[in-house]
Amino acid sequence: MRNTFLKTGSAVPALQVGNVSYNCDVIISMMKENSDCSLLVFPELCITGYTCADLFQQSLLLNQAVEGLFEIAEASGDILSSTFVVGVPLQYGNQLYNCAAFVSEGKICGIVPKISIPTYSEFYEGRWFASGKGIVNAVITLKGKSIPFGTDLLFDNGNGAVMRSSASMNTAEILYPATVVTVTVPISTVLQAMMNHLLTLFFPVTA
Repeated sequence: MRNTFLKTGSAVPALQVGNVSYNCDVIISMMKENSDCSLLVFPELCITGYTCADLFQQSLLLNQAVEGLFEIAEASGDILSSTFVVGVPLQYGNQLYNCAAFVSEGKICGIVPKISIPTYSEFYEGRWFASGKGIVNAVITLKGKSIPFGTDLLFDNGNGAVMRSSASMNTAEILYPATVVTVTVPISTVLQAMMNHLLTLFFPVTA
């Protein structure tokens, strides 16, 4: 089997709290500037900003966040063979979740709700967000579109390797459909540099 290399990166945009339009413009700009990355990960809640506090309870902000997510997904359509992960607050059922949305080539591939919600020291996410623990094989509807939603999803943008992350395993699997070979990669080695941040937030090891 030929070796396959994926260029990955983590982006840290300069955001404005609550200014979804501005934040999306910055995110899209960074996506285009780093179009050579196969996977580019942005911070949690980057579409709204992390410190919106009780603004997370306002429907105006949440609706703008959904619009911003679709704007980012549309912009990804101009960037071939790249996948982007952005943070966004989303309502599912009667709860609000701190989510990571995977977008690629013009579409939202899937959305993962955060499991570990900190409620200590200066962190009090539990005031606004529910834990996504136990949500599997679900679907969320946004703007009339059904999107895979849960803590154990398989992402495939149709270009080479596929990424699967699991809430029950401290590993990620890279699948090569053309050769039907599965390679399991420990997070502590190859993937730590580019996914440790994301997996710590959304895919913690459970007892």
